[in-house]
Amino acid sequence: MDTAPDELEILELGDGEAGAWDAFVEAHPEGTFFHRAGWRTVLRRAFGHRAHYLYARRGGAIEGVLPLGRVRSRLFGDALVSTPFCVYGGALARAPAVARRLEDAACALAARLGVGHLELRNRRPQRPDWPAKDLYVTFRKAIDPDPEVNLAAVPRKQRAMIRKGIKAGLQGRIDAETDTVYDVYAESVRNLGTPVFSRRYFRVLKEVFGEHCEALTVTHDGRPVAGVLSFYFRDEVLPYYGGGTEAARALAGNDFLYWELMRRACARGCRVFDFGRSKRDVGSYRFKKHWGFEPEPLSYEYHLVRAREVPDVNPLNPKYRLFIAAWKRLPLAVSRRLGPYLARSLG
Repeated sequence: MDTAPDELEILELGDGEAGAWDAFVEAHPEGTFFHRAGWRTVLRRAFGHRAHYLYARRGGAIEGVLPLGRVRSRLFGDALVSTPFCVYGGALARAPAVARRLEDAACALAARLGVGHLELRNRRPQRPDWPAKDLYVTFRKAIDPDPEVNLAAVPRKQRAMIRKGIKAGLQGRIDAETDTVYDVYAESVRNLGTPVFSRRYFRVLKEVFGEHCEALTVTHDGRPVAGVLSFYFRDEVLPYYGGGTEAARALAGNDFLYWELMRRACARGCRVFDFGRSKRDVGSYRFKKHWGFEPEPLSYEYHLVRAREVPDVNPLNPKYRLFIAAWKRLPLAVSRRLGPYLARSLG
């Protein structure tokens, strides 16, 4: 029987349908880079994870989308997430009733798959009837077309650190490849006690998103000291995977890095700087506040399927303290070999 023209259908995105999905995301006021269909490809190619990208259609037109990825791990559980490895997610829809239909379809899918839980990473609360986690905040701020106006808006102490980097002769460059930024990032996250992603993941991000994914490296006397892999979406820039070497500390390399990105983003026409997610009151949280950014709470909401409680897989959990301390002492080469096997399961 043919579907009535005004009946809402819930479907799963197929190959060749990404263009219509991305056009909907681009036009939706709450759309984010992390709702883009390309993440479906990234999940498969970089991690081998199964993706279920649900969309609502009426009369041939998309009415809503909900990207989902399944992350299965013996260590960290089995989850259906919108969206793994991303800070934002959840349903985008033309009407609340459509969003609810998509969420209900996701709950049904989670039950069929037998996962522990469904997690929707919303920027704002959507399901007050679900348990939620308020561990994370995001930092977003409008930026001016004039870099000097933006520099003047940075609080005095942080502005002094930026000028220190400039005085030290630091230089920024855009790399066609991601390997240099990856090397700097891998050293940085090892020092924090965090398993690093694979080099392949960075390469796949660049291959899938092209000019919307950019690697910025900061050098001193020609040697890389800091770097960041950033995403571009509409008029926003999102520094996402960044870090610095030990040498960056004395040179204010990380401070210069984000100023250089902001300066270049202005020239590119960006008007929003999305400093990304941080846990409350940790080092990155304080660093971003020093730039004059104010935290906005994120609402990560959960539908429990087989799990009995909301998961707590994060470095602040005391049960991971010994692991983090040991990981910091690993030789860099060892952390790069072992890290991707763990990182692919963290989502």
